[in-house]
Amino acid sequence: MKFSAIDYIIVFVYLVGVVVFGIITSGKQKNTKDYFLGGKKLSWWAVGLSIVASETSTLTFISIPGLAYKSNMMFLQLVFGYFIGRLLVTVIFIPAYYKGEIETAYDYLGKRFGLALRKITSSVFIITRVLASGVRLFATAIPVHIITGYDYPTSIAIIGIFTLIYTYLGGLKAVVSMDVVQMFIYIGGAITAMIVIFQYLPNGLDDVIFYSTMNGQNKFEIFNFGTFTTWGEFFASPYTLLGAVLGGTFLTMASHGTDQLLVQRLLGCETKKESQKALMLDASVIVLQFAFFLFLGLCLNAFYKGVPFKELIMSSTGANLTSSDEIFPKFIVENLPTGVAGLVIAGVLASAMGTLSSAISSLASSTYLDLFKFSSKGKDLQAGKEMFWSKVFTLLWGIVLIGGAMLFKDSKNPVVELGLTIASFTYGGLLGTFLLGIFFKRTKQSHAIIGFAAGILGMVAVIYFTNIAWTWYTIIGVAITIVMANVASLFLKEKSTA
Repeated sequence: MKFSAIDYIIVFVYLVGVVVFGIITSGKQKNTKDYFLGGKKLSWWAVGLSIVASETSTLTFISIPGLAYKSNMMFLQLVFGYFIGRLLVTVIFIPAYYKGEIETAYDYLGKRFGLALRKITSSVFIITRVLASGVRLFATAIPVHIITGYDYPTSIAIIGIFTLIYTYLGGLKAVVSMDVVQMFIYIGGAITAMIVIFQYLPNGLDDVIFYSTMNGQNKFEIFNFGTFTTWGEFFASPYTLLGAVLGGTFLTMASHGTDQLLVQRLLGCETKKESQKALMLDASVIVLQFAFFLFLGLCLNAFYKGVPFKELIMSSTGANLTSSDEIFPKFIVENLPTGVAGLVIAGVLASAMGTLSSAISSLASSTYLDLFKFSSKGKDLQAGKEMFWSKVFTLLWGIVLIGGAMLFKDSKNPVVELGLTIASFTYGGLLGTFLLGIFFKRTKQSHAIIGFAAGILGMVAVIYFTNIAWTWYTIIGVAITIVMANVASLFLKEKSTA
């Protein structure tokens, strides 16, 4: 079944609608507090749902069903760690952030250690976020490319330009408002797709069970209790029970406790309690959402009768699929009725635009508040000039992310794993530095900088010289950072800047 004119109209109306609605709901921004923090008056439930939309995006919508299709439900082990990590951020990080007037995640490090560390960690965040967000934006271009026939650069540009418009004009309030709307759109689209799949299955759930357990396999398997002959084999597997749960826990502590992409929203709440409620709402929804999208992958497996994805052919091109990320888009294009396909693709776009707008806003806020504000041009600016430069950086990073997404156009790996690997590369050093600030009161700025640098360099060695799986990256980075900072404190004496 081809993508019809009605489907194209639905998608176009959606793209224009989000821009208009985002601008209307944003209100007026008088200063950077309004533009980057929503005036610190964002409602906790909107922030909670906005975080869900920001962190899952197309990596969930497209890649997670494909991951379950080609393997099983073991990714849920990581998600259980996600829940634990959010709980720890609620208890440890949010109280620390609300002890003073914190503008960004890295502002905390500046107040605890010194301005130099704030600038260093903010710069690392910017580099990492550009790469990781490029992967996420590329993931969205997969279904757009398949449906329209446009090449990846064109598909990426279409998504990026519409997102940039409402982010540029509306600031964080527009981003959060549209995240909430977009979350319901992409969840609704995925539910609709699942309903259609079951209409094709003669025996309904029994078919899903049959094809998930045929030939001795068990795609419903969640916990990996497998045995390993060597420690090297154990650490090379990303989905061991211990590695996945610990990896998910530390990865979430880093993403929700140190990454400006998500911390920016938590800081937009008026009080500590509101921020904590927002994060626990996110924690509750996220487990259900990942479980749903993994099960959707098993439903797709039943629909295609358990045929390996590399043996499936895209009817529009006549070519075999090269990535499990293409399975759900193939189903959308070829099997959804007129109108429904447009709705589901609008959901794909919604999931991507939520994360992309968040990335643009967080990059702009960190660039302005952590770096530019302390430069000669950024000091003592009036509100009007603050807004001017804030929007300049928003526009700049929007353009950079659109270009950065095109770097991943030849990737054949599951995009969700590639995105998480990039994030894990620097998360260990960042999380370790924040933990130093919270728990190691005698650690000074020079010690923290040494620890942070050691954590990053340690991860370079791990990635290039070992076969250790990405789920262990954050834990290893944290350990190296904390140990080296404390070793440095034994030899370097420095007066506290706290």
